[in-house]
Amino acid sequence: MKQASILLAICCLLSAVHAQWLEATIRLDPGSGPSALCYNPQNNKVYCANSDSNDVTVIDGATNAILASIATGGAAHALCYNPRENKVYCANGVSNTLTVIDGLTDSAIASVPVGTYSQHVCFNAQANKVYCANGGDSTVTVIDGATDSVLATLAVDNYPFDLCCDSQNNRVYCTDLKSYYHVTVIDGAADSVLCTITVGEQPCALCVNTQEGKVYCANSGDFPFDYDSTVSVIDGGTSQVVATVLVGHNPRALCYNPTNNRVYSANWYDRTVTAIDGATDSVISTVAVGNGPSALFYNHMNNKVYCANSDGDDVTVIHGATNQALLNIDVGGRPTAFCHNPLQNRVYVANYDSSTISVIRDSMSGIEESPKLQATSSNPAATVVRGLPPGAVAFDAMGRRVVNAKPGVYFVGEGSGARGQGGMRKVVIQR
Repeated sequence: MKQASILLAICCLLSAVHAQWLEATIRLDPGSGPSALCYNPQNNKVYCANSDSNDVTVIDGATNAILASIATGGAAHALCYNPRENKVYCANGVSNTLTVIDGLTDSAIASVPVGTYSQHVCFNAQANKVYCANGGDSTVTVIDGATDSVLATLAVDNYPFDLCCDSQNNRVYCTDLKSYYHVTVIDGAADSVLCTITVGEQPCALCVNTQEGKVYCANSGDFPFDYDSTVSVIDGGTSQVVATVLVGHNPRALCYNPTNNRVYSANWYDRTVTAIDGATDSVISTVAVGNGPSALFYNHMNNKVYCANSDGDDVTVIHGATNQALLNIDVGGRPTAFCHNPLQNRVYVANYDSSTISVIRDSMSGIEESPKLQATSSNPAATVVRGLPPGAVAFDAMGRRVVNAKPGVYFVGEGSGARGQGGMRKVVIQR
């Protein structure tokens, strides 16, 4: 009996230390197939693209209530947010269109023609442009963020898949999945292809290390016949591969931790996450996670990494400083994508098979317990500034630290270091 009491006390202590729990489950229509998420910081809303029901669900970030359902094109499965225009972009893989959603009214305001079988979209804050990778015709569509008009259609290598933007160098990187060994580099100013980089086999995922000016590319291999086990490191200034890091088999997702300057690789076949030192590009540790790790997200407010285990229906939470797996949280069937609501410090998980969205919360940061930061409506007030005050640290809507903040919406921690422990507030930087 005494041993049971001690064990219970230890479990309670661990729960308090980790302070992660499933706060809510948002149920969508059966068969919706939620595939992508993004966050609107101006209006405190979460958007979910549902690839099987051809629509986007809008969720109130304060209450987790469903606010609207927006009809899109066929197979809505990729999202990005434009903070300069307060718009959400949804790629529709079957209808070959990009639906533009007004972030204030949650109405579809445009349908932009793109290439066939669009895969991913990303936003370039420096140029105010949106990029759409079209796997079916091996092109990338470049869209003006202000007018929603097509600026260019760029021919790339075979089957463009993932995208990321290096804002410091105004370049966009695109993995060419079926080229087997290529990443295309796009000039964000000229809307032209700069070069093609040779990386590992079947590059599938990208992330940017803003502190070191590097781009990381996960090379998944020719699944299921062959597995690559590498991450290519690209210098953002020269667009040259400067290192190749050996990770676990079949890496499928990457994310960056600016607090500890680390890059994480989710290795599907090995059921591991590899932590890479962002300065030396050496492996720090290998963390055991659940079955089929396929998506990663970093939360700057609690310095934790979240790994979606798509074959295990759970999420592994990893400590960003120690690289230790803290706990596994059961979510819905086939977790696929993440986004973060920093006002309530909630992490949203899209579960494709169960047509649900899981909401994970963390009490250790103190953010969600602070009454002054609780949003009372879907449009919480923001401070309008011309520039950031001295000592302020800015993060974008995805939780990434911003070095040179352009006009847009940011979350700022003043006098608090990279983790924003001194308190977060929302600001709008004007032109």
